[in-house]
Amino acid sequence: MIEIKGIKKSFGKLEVLKGFDFSLSKGKITAILGPNGSGKTTFIKSILGLVIPDGGKILFDGKSVKKNWEYRRDIGYLPQIARFPENLKVYELIALIEDIRGEKGHSAELIDQFDLKGFLQKKLRQLSGGTRQKVNIVLTFMFDCPLYILDEPTSGLDPIALIRLKDLILDKKKGGKTFLLTTHIMSLVEEIADGLIFLLEGQVYFRGTHGEMLLSEKEENLERAIAKILEKEHVKNS
Repeated sequence: MIEIKGIKKSFGKLEVLKGFDFSLSKGKITAILGPNGSGKTTFIKSILGLVIPDGGKILFDGKSVKKNWEYRRDIGYLPQIARFPENLKVYELIALIEDIRGEKGHSAELIDQFDLKGFLQKKLRQLSGGTRQKVNIVLTFMFDCPLYILDEPTSGLDPIALIRLKDLILDKKKGGKTFLLTTHIMSLVEEIADGLIFLLEGQVYFRGTHGEMLLSEKEENLERAIAKILEKEHVKNS
């Protein structure tokens, strides 16, 4: 579905992505992990066309995304921080997105699933962070897309909403949908991800399953494995 070849990106003298390759398997959940500043957000924004790489190729279904915006209709994107027009009511925002996209979304079931009926008439500036994230989830999943990119999707969610989000992701996966996600919640990766890549300073440090990472680092969970990796890199660079 997505193939990355030698992607590079610098901001001034800061080299953020250093020419790595990546391919995303259809119908799988792939986690992009790494410390702050490792290049995760720049990588995702490059796929979405929000950042233009300095080098390399990005292919979507075998076609270059360069000077091509239509492929974005096939991507449901959940940003880490939900920035909405604060004066709009929730139902007005949903209608606005449908109008921009030019099609009716399947929002009613999601509104029920995430208990948002009582908030539809409220203005977005009145919502808590967790409720805003639920609105963010509705906007992401109300259109049927083959690919969903989720940037820290669990941010602000209560335990019930988190379980419902995981169920939603796994249900979509059963329907053949593909996921690319970033998260600092390692238990989520262990529970739902089919594979992961670990970015470090703009390069791929590890690629495989979480079980393979545990074996590689001889640790019992991902948090400890990643901590060990970062400690080794710190010692090497000090």
